[in-house]
Amino acid sequence: MKVGGDFLVIGSGIAGLRAALSLADHGDVVVLTKAGPTESNTGYAQGGIAAALGPDDSPELHAHDTIAAGDGLCVPEAVNVLVYEGPAYVHELMEWGAEFDRDASGAPALGREAAHSVRRVLHARDATGREISRLLWSRVVTNPRIRVFDDALATGLCIVDGECLGVDFVTAAGDRRHASANATMLATGGAGRVFRETTNPAIATGDGVAMAADAGARLTDLEFVQFHPTVLSVAGAPRFLLSEALRGEGARLINASGDAFVQRYEPAGDLASRDLVARAIVREIERTAGPVYLTLAHLDADFIRSRFPTIVAVCAEAGLDLTRDRIPVSPAAHYVMGGVATDLDGRTSVPRLFAAGEVACTGVHGANRLASNSLLEGLVFGARAAGAMREPLRPATLPEAAVVTYDAVPGNGNHLPTVDEVRDLMWRHVGLVRSRPGLEQAVASLVRWSGAIRAAHTDQPVEPADKRLHSIVTVGLRIARAALRREESRGGHYRTDFPVRDDAQWRRRLADVTRSVE
Repeated sequence: MKVGGDFLVIGSGIAGLRAALSLADHGDVVVLTKAGPTESNTGYAQGGIAAALGPDDSPELHAHDTIAAGDGLCVPEAVNVLVYEGPAYVHELMEWGAEFDRDASGAPALGREAAHSVRRVLHARDATGREISRLLWSRVVTNPRIRVFDDALATGLCIVDGECLGVDFVTAAGDRRHASANATMLATGGAGRVFRETTNPAIATGDGVAMAADAGARLTDLEFVQFHPTVLSVAGAPRFLLSEALRGEGARLINASGDAFVQRYEPAGDLASRDLVARAIVREIERTAGPVYLTLAHLDADFIRSRFPTIVAVCAEAGLDLTRDRIPVSPAAHYVMGGVATDLDGRTSVPRLFAAGEVACTGVHGANRLASNSLLEGLVFGARAAGAMREPLRPATLPEAAVVTYDAVPGNGNHLPTVDEVRDLMWRHVGLVRSRPGLEQAVASLVRWSGAIRAAHTDQPVEPADKRLHSIVTVGLRIARAALRREESRGGHYRTDFPVRDDAQWRRRLADVTRSVE
């Protein structure tokens, strides 16, 4: 059975919903969401949304902080779009009824997070993403020109004569369907589930990047994966993100002896950028052979309970009191800076295919995303992509990158790995600390598994469970291959065999394209 619309949006996070609302003024919109209507990475975003709204702030200062965190690889034009256009979209959310926290004067209460020079993070307690998702969904579900299909797993883009004309998908009941449109947008979110340890929900398996790769789209910057430094680390409890806003309000990282340690490694201490704090934690664990904790015991308990009710509740379920106990933490995969290469309007290298949000890569984050820029990115570039989808077709103008073309892995081999086997390999060899032997081992295994998956599905359609494995292996291979190519350390990419940043050789972006074997 076929579904048709003028526009197709795959994904229901902030980028996809904001795009759908713009597109509905110009045609019929179909939204496919992989799980329930509100299940996306957006809903798990705790800290907030960054925008230059404060009296001591400006877009120029926000740009400076974004570029500094990006460690030399941000695309300045993309950063300028984000910081100059962002405040208007945040004001729009407030006009629509977003319930951000307010200070005593009634102005938005602005929080401080790592690598921001001023307070600029708007928040709704510690569930900002959930609040934005609620607001956008309330407008989507009442719009008669938007049709939403829940539990619709996209399995492959439909490419005809080099152009994207829609997508094949499978319903929860197992029905195979096709959605066609004049313009298709990937807003499928991240790929944290490629790694064993992650803050991401189960749906974040990189499906959009995998489908784009299979369609021959250009991918960029996939070696840069952000590992959040403070994730709850209690045996038997979920790997739950402990927001950077905790440290913004004064929480401290300490070792088993109770000593603050981050400044031993980083001058900015607990509010250094995420990549630096994450590696400081790993180095301290290695130095002391003991655990690392987050402590808020020196802060006002009533304020903590009021400001962070979700985190307080999750810690309580693990038998811990956030206001007085030492909370064991360790890093976990959180965000992929790279993705499907796009221009500033969401166009990809495949005509009629657009992308926005975490699945896309404009270069706005460089090698390391500044905290709380992701929700802003979804708003700004989701809306810009919607604008381009309404325009006459024209080629993308992609940022400069060193592009390598790989042949698709031919179907061979008979060992199909489990999902857990792939995620464990990625965590051990392509995680926070990398080196050539581990990366080469990872690439070899992923190539072999990719061939086995292709061989297993030559003559039969892909089932939903198989799609998850295919996505994780496909994206894992591209991350590992990019990490092996970049022989330096920069931002979220750290190699023990090349431990320093090398601007002379590597201040450039890396991209790849997969050429079909058919």
